Amino acid sequence: MAATTAEDKRASAEVLKSLARHLNCLNEDNKTTRKRALEAIKRETIDSGLSSGVLQEVFSSLLKSLLKCLSDPMERCRETAILMMGDFIRCVPRPEESLPYFIPCVVLRLGAGGEEVVEPAEELRLSLMEVLTLTVQLCGRNLAPYLDDMIKILQRTTIDPFPDVKRESCKCIVNFGKCVPEHFHMQAESLIKPLMQTITHQHSRVRVSVIEATGTVIQHGPGKSMDDVLSHLAQRLFDDSPQVRKAVTVVVGDWLLHMRDRYSYFHKLVPLLLSSVSDEIPEIRLLAADLWRQTGAQWEKENEDDIKDKMDFLLTPPPLYPAGVERPGLGCRELVVRNLGRLLPGISRDLTDWLEPTRVKTSQLLSVLLLHAEDHCTQHLQALLATLYHVCSHDAERDVVANCLESAKLLGTFVHPEVFLKLMLEHVESSSASSCPWAPLTVLSAVLGGCSGPLLKPHLQQIAHTLSLPDVCQEYQQVQYLEQLLSCVDVLLCQCGSDCGSISLQLLQVLVTVQSLSTEPLLSDKALESVQRLCKVQGLASVPELYRRHMERLLAWLSATVTNWSSYSPQRLQLQVIVTQSGPVIGEFVPQLLPLLHSCLHPDRDPEMRLSIFTMLARLLLDAVNTLDSQRCFSTESERFLREVLLPNLVWHAGRTSAAIRTSALSCLLATLHGGAITPGQLVCLEEKLTPQVLSALEEDSQMARLLACRSLFTMLKLIGPSLHPDALNKIYPDVLKRLDDSSEEVRAVALRTLDLWLSSLSKDYNPQLYRLHLELLFQQLLLHLDDPDAATQERVLEVLKTGSSVCPALLKKEVEAVRDKQRSPVYCDQLLQHINSDSPQ
Repeated sequence: MAATTAEDKRASAEVLKSLARHLNCLNEDNKTTRKRALEAIKRETIDSGLSSGVLQEVFSSLLKSLLKCLSDPMERCRETAILMMGDFIRCVPRPEESLPYFIPCVVLRLGAGGEEVVEPAEELRLSLMEVLTLTVQLCGRNLAPYLDDMIKILQRTTIDPFPDVKRESCKCIVNFGKCVPEHFHMQAESLIKPLMQTITHQHSRVRVSVIEATGTVIQHGPGKSMDDVLSHLAQRLFDDSPQVRKAVTVVVGDWLLHMRDRYSYFHKLVPLLLSSVSDEIPEIRLLAADLWRQTGAQWEKENEDDIKDKMDFLLTPPPLYPAGVERPGLGCRELVVRNLGRLLPGISRDLTDWLEPTRVKTSQLLSVLLLHAEDHCTQHLQALLATLYHVCSHDAERDVVANCLESAKLLGTFVHPEVFLKLMLEHVESSSASSCPWAPLTVLSAVLGGCSGPLLKPHLQQIAHTLSLPDVCQEYQQVQYLEQLLSCVDVLLCQCGSDCGSISLQLLQVLVTVQSLSTEPLLSDKALESVQRLCKVQGLASVPELYRRHMERLLAWLSATVTNWSSYSPQRLQLQVIVTQSGPVIGEFVPQLLPLLHSCLHPDRDPEMRLSIFTMLARLLLDAVNTLDSQRCFSTESERFLREVLLPNLVWHAGRTSAAIRTSALSCLLATLHGGAITPGQLVCLEEKLTPQVLSALEEDSQMARLLACRSLFTMLKLIGPSLHPDALNKIYPDVLKRLDDSSEEVRAVALRTLDLWLSSLSKDYNPQLYRLHLELLFQQLLLHLDDPDAATQERVLEVLKTGSSVCPALLKKEVEAVRDKQRSPVYCDQLLQHINSDSPQ
């Protein structure tokens, strides 16, 4: 430090002599005079180019007068005095000599002594803080004796109403802590409370400054306030301002690298820095990654003896390490491994936080931690799975669930299947006790997706057995549950490929169940795609080929429970999927299928179940050649099927449900007749029992039942009409005639077609004279309807009568002539007579 020379003293004396009048003016009452005096003093000292030695002497003499001006009533005078103080401190060689007077004055002016803020102008408070910051930079260690006063000032200015004062105060804290670290730590903690009060200020630049100041306070303090600070810094990781998040990253990284007691806080600081690794801003991500690498490398160097074996032998990444991901260094991995047990409880807690951003950030952090922990996740598997189940059960935020499933995938990558399957398959089986049973399946699907096919191969039977258990795959109909069940199958097909051939039956059972229980067409389509994928991995040409391979066991699987089926049983829906998707293959297994159908269609069984199965059969029998009768196996059994299954269900019972069953049975009968699944010879053998039931159905209340009965009679006549005995034929037409008065025009039309076919079916064995009364009744009733109000009906009746004219023209002519004059119009009678005459032999 330069000493003041005699020449400097002489020069300073001259300067002070010239300033005497201005100094006196500082005491004048006139504010303008005081202002001019200060400006003159500034011109003749700071602005006059005096040497530093002279300025030092002048400053020492002017100091008290300048400090007194800090209390001047005029704002401009106070401003000039503050600026002059700053200029003097900046220019003099020994600014620390002013500290005994300057620091107490600042304490008073900023209200740091406990009073209210004395300086009312916020701009001047800012200027005063800027001078104080300059003083700290220039005086350094000389400020140690003024620690108490400095802390009081900084406590007060940190919570100053003016944002710029807050920022300058934080800057001053940073500088002061670095200047006198050996003294600063004694009172540093007293700054934590005001800093934390200010850390949520609305101005992002203030928040950045507070974070930087907090970093210095903790770095150079005793560290006892770390817990009070960390929660606030953690919240700033969700700050909308990237600069704030960057400041947190820099501060935490600095602590991890340089704080004396950092080893005690690794478990608290590591999560904060790793959270920034997933920040949305690339700059912050890169900064955090670099700081983390430095931290790991430093720890590795400091603990080289402890991890020497690992450094030599554990540098090769695991074989299934995620593609495109850079493996963290050994030091980074060891830091996470050694602290993971202390981190997971907090992770689990924050994943259930009510704030969505907290859950999202925590879920990202969990993935990063597991990437570092690698196979050390195994010892924490139970806790990790419980956390993942909870998130998948209760969190509605997609990003949170997606991030947690990425973590689950990492578990599959690093944990051996034998270990995770032992726990997870138990959870899947016992999920019925859970309010969200799909959660274990969701996590299992993700974990399997992270594992390799060769590792999973020895456990495929165990996995498939669990998935195909009735309590697992048939218990729930929620779309979300079925989606996850399907996802598990898809993952197995993707990871194991052709190895899935050994569990093909179980996977098919699961896929059939998903399709049968799904109420969403899109989900059913996805399940069918999975069935096709199951074919592909086994080299099968088509889905029916897959069913051919497993049909016998599938039918046995269903038959085992058929006696307990009801309308709520999933098995009836599974049966529909199997017989529908297998196409012509089902025709090869009719002998195994029919006992199943006989059992579930027995008249004593659940009505709604019978209704749905009859509906299914009707669709199949309409295309019997390509389904049930593809191998002509059903045809050989069709007579028995009609006698033992259909006919008992056509017997009349009271009630709407019974009526619905009769209608569906009639539909099935019609499909059997139309689809060619029964031969005329078989039908002739059954006619005596079948016809009465069908005729009885013509009296049903249901229009659809009457229509189906009419169509069935029409088809029967078409197939075996000429083969029937006249007595059998004569039993048919009376009931059909009654349908000409039906309320349904469609039923009337079919009845007329049936009568037309009945007349065409009369063979040479039918003696018109012997059965004259039957024909007479038939013609009379038809002639009544020839006078129907509906012209279309009249036309159809006329065509039927024309067909009847070939049976017994004389009788018909007689009946026509008897009613011609009684009808509203003789036109149709005349046409019919003309037709009869033209067909009669000349």
